[in-house]
Amino acid sequence: MRGLAILLSFHFAGFLLKELLHLPLPANVTGLILFVAALFTGSVKLEWVEDTAQFLLRHMMLFFAPFIVGTVVFIRVIGENALGMALSLVMGTLLVLLITGAVTTWLSGKEERG
Repeated sequence: MRGLAILLSFHFAGFLLKELLHLPLPANVTGLILFVAALFTGSVKLEWVEDTAQFLLRHMMLFFAPFIVGTVVFIRVIGENALGMALSLVMGTLLVLLITGAVTTWLSGKEERG
């Protein structure tokens, strides 16, 4: 229960920050940034949230089921825009792969020099 309380607290903190500071990020992203910062600073121990996180990851498909079912409603719109969506998916994936490869190559070269 402690792990779930911690995770929900960070989500709520992200929601509060988004509302109070009018941040352009979604509340869950803001909460995740806060959570990662807390993990890195040691104010939250990984052991406190690990079991809850593993449980949520094991049952992640349950969180996507409403989205998948809701997509069926928009099947006509998806069909009309299939080419653009396919191109953006392929190009986005390639862009991520290229940037990740370039950064990894740059960092590995930097590690060998340093």
